[in-house]
Amino acid sequence: MAQVPQTFFDALAVRAWCGLALEALGRAREEIDAINVYPVADGDTGTNLYLTVESAAAAVEAVFEGHEAGAATGTGTGPTLADAARAMAHGALIGARGNSGTILAQLLRGMAQVLAGDEAAPHADGQGLRQALRHAADSARQAVAHPVEGTVLTVASAAARAAGDAEGDCGSVARAAYEGARVALAETPGRLPVLRRAGVVDAGGRGLVTVLAALVQTFTGETPRIPADPAGQQGGRAPRPLTEPDPGGTPGECADAGAGPGHGAPAGPAFEVIYLLEADDEAVARLRRRLDALGDSLVVVGGDGLWNVHVHVDDAGAAVEAGVEAGRPYRIRITHFGAADVHTTGAERPALLERPRRAVVAVVPGEGLAGLYAEAGATTVLARPGEPPASGELVQAARRSGAREVVLLPNDADLRHTAAAAADQARAEGLRVALIPTRSAVQGIAALAVHEPERRFDEDVVSMTSAAGATRYAEVTVAERQSWTMAGICQAGDVLGLIDGDVAVIGQEVAATASAVLDRMLAAGGEMVTLVVGDDAPETVAAHLEARVREGYLAVDTVVYSGGRQGALLLIGVE
Repeated sequence: MAQVPQTFFDALAVRAWCGLALEALGRAREEIDAINVYPVADGDTGTNLYLTVESAAAAVEAVFEGHEAGAATGTGTGPTLADAARAMAHGALIGARGNSGTILAQLLRGMAQVLAGDEAAPHADGQGLRQALRHAADSARQAVAHPVEGTVLTVASAAARAAGDAEGDCGSVARAAYEGARVALAETPGRLPVLRRAGVVDAGGRGLVTVLAALVQTFTGETPRIPADPAGQQGGRAPRPLTEPDPGGTPGECADAGAGPGHGAPAGPAFEVIYLLEADDEAVARLRRRLDALGDSLVVVGGDGLWNVHVHVDDAGAAVEAGVEAGRPYRIRITHFGAADVHTTGAERPALLERPRRAVVAVVPGEGLAGLYAEAGATTVLARPGEPPASGELVQAARRSGAREVVLLPNDADLRHTAAAAADQARAEGLRVALIPTRSAVQGIAALAVHEPERRFDEDVVSMTSAAGATRYAEVTVAERQSWTMAGICQAGDVLGLIDGDVAVIGQEVAATASAVLDRMLAAGGEMVTLVVGDDAPETVAAHLEARVREGYLAVDTVVYSGGRQGALLLIGVE
């Protein structure tokens, strides 16, 4: 779509910039993914930046649509610069993906804080844009636990410095920022040995240059040409280091982007944990210290009660628990770094390994199960009560896995249509996808237990489907209101036992109701009982049920997992 160059930075300019940046990142996504070697060589930086800007652009469009609807009825006018800038920042914050996407979200938030500073101002001029870029670079650097030079932070700081030296309107400032970023990008291999040895520039910095090129196009109508090989402009010689180091780092520094004391081994943490968090500033300060001790690549962005937390850790459950202690975490995503996802400290060269062939993407109802599934190698999407994931979140998880073959476990009968839509979209993108219609997380556990990625895809899917189908499932929960059920009328506060989705037992005590449910399930036979205990369940219920199985059913084993805040008091599986 043709864009009319904008003279000032107003709401229309924010809208145009987001749209142009999204288009540009869409074209460059695969190229950026291909050069992603730091801090983890997992080949997803371009995709993460695209998804982050996609969320920002959607939020801006929603603001315009709301104002256009009001104008149509004679009750509203167009959005202000403050409206559009805040929407852009909020959209990027809630949609941020990965390390670079999270940093980009903070860059956009930093710009928005300046652009929206004067509610009455209809637009910002060149001076306002200079200030916005400076504040963006500073706030992004502050959001990273241990800033490293030769990354997107270096590129952002260079853009801000160049913009600060520029004179003139928004077009002149944007062009100066782009040129400063482009030069700094070409020099990133000189600052980060892992980039130099791999023969690439920083992927996050490359993405930022693309976003700044879109800013130039917004104000001038011209699209700057981004060199295909910015690192090779100096005739193959090692790029000279920047002469002015930024605060927080020195040329050639090779600590990890978030490495705490004792971290930095080439193998690196096993999981990436990302979640949104509702918490106050004091709680977030404590959370930063806690997560910094747990892992590396720590980036916490946001403010005003809403934050986006990103960290690489070995103990995914501990990272989520830290968020629970700080406030209310949600939209939790835990990704297991496979063998092909090489975690680099900046000094070593990443091994040239193939992308993982197959991944399992699973929807899970609680943080405890998210950690369990992730430890088993699955990419998880968290579903909270009343907050089911959309098909787009499942597709994003499939992309994030980097695999060519994906097994999808919805783990909820109500998600079958959502999962089917996600599978269709992923197939349209070239992935081979199998949807196993698991109706409960305990069926997903059974399927994951027999998953063998080295087996032929069809054989693996058949085996996982058979294991899930052979697992009967139940849950114990509390009725929220009076209702008719298959077992009679229940009242609010009654304990309900559901078997295969239907209410089978109505009781007053959790342990007694769970025992009745378990007896009914084991009456048809079984060799293994799986119990997933929620945070709100009585502390003794698991031990009570284990003893009941041990005493009443010979040769039946029991395994117990903690499900965290999973909605149901108890999930039961019988195989």
